[in-house]
Amino acid sequence: MSESPPEPVNRILRVASAAFAVVFALLVASAVTEPVAQAAVSLGLVGAETTGLQVFRTLLQFAGFLAAVVGYLAITDQWGLVRLSRPTPRDAGLVVGGGIALFAFQYGALFALGQVGLTTGQNQAVVPAGDPATYYLAMIAVSLFVVGPVEEALFRGAVQGGLRRAFDAAPAILLASLMFGLVHYPSVSGTPGQRWAYVAVVVVLGAVLGLLYERTGNVLVPGLAHGVYNAVIYVVLLAQSI
Repeated sequence: MSESPPEPVNRILRVASAAFAVVFALLVASAVTEPVAQAAVSLGLVGAETTGLQVFRTLLQFAGFLAAVVGYLAITDQWGLVRLSRPTPRDAGLVVGGGIALFAFQYGALFALGQVGLTTGQNQAVVPAGDPATYYLAMIAVSLFVVGPVEEALFRGAVQGGLRRAFDAAPAILLASLMFGLVHYPSVSGTPGQRWAYVAVVVVLGAVLGLLYERTGNVLVPGLAHGVYNAVIYVVLLAQSI
């Protein structure tokens, strides 16, 4: 019977495994997104530089993320990391309340930063390639049912779940949230300071989502709360574009 590694070694291995899960997801998404998107354009299934292509790319990216999560769980034989169950009425309340709280925190953070002369960069996911209203309307549904749940399956399920096997709740949530924030850096435009300010806000948002997963043991709760948060942002952008 094999012995468990010493605790310090186990923690290092868990952090390395969590980082691998993130890098693996990015690589799979990258390998899938552009080749399939370009093939779709070449076949005339979607027009180049259109809203349809932009939304299709997002769907491909998160399909890659989901495939990577499933692959990671299979490779490591840790299916229990992503805990999933039917939401209870309490969970539904946490989804709605959590999504609204995340949205309120973001705008509160932006206001506070503005008071000291700081701003955050802009995530390119909110910049439409074609008609803004059509893009925002599509992204409301994509955010709620694809982006939020898949990102949480990765960062709260595979990443935080794995870290939780070696760390207490607080450091596991913090480490997963740091990885969650850092992975957003390349998609943010602005000066380095503005981009890091954006990452800092995302880290806090990730910590709230991590706490939801820790408290409920159901990845659907942070997944849908994340989706609600993103969807509300697109609702606001849609209202502004009309």
